[in-house]
Amino acid sequence: MCLATVFKESDDSVIFKNVARIDVDGNQLILRDIMGDERVVEGSILMVDLANSIVKLKCD
Repeated sequence: MCLATVFKESDDSVIFKNVARIDVDGNQLILRDIMGDERVVEGSILMVDLANSIVKLKCD
């Protein structure tokens, strides 16, 4: 299983850890972790590094 840490691009702060799923709905990103907890952020995906389990977002 591949879980990701999601970072905000502007300051490299961690938005959410152990993310198992990301759904895109317009400019909203719905992040879900392995336990089913959910966080919604406004923005877009800038980069996904599958080898290192990193996702960087540009947040509005």
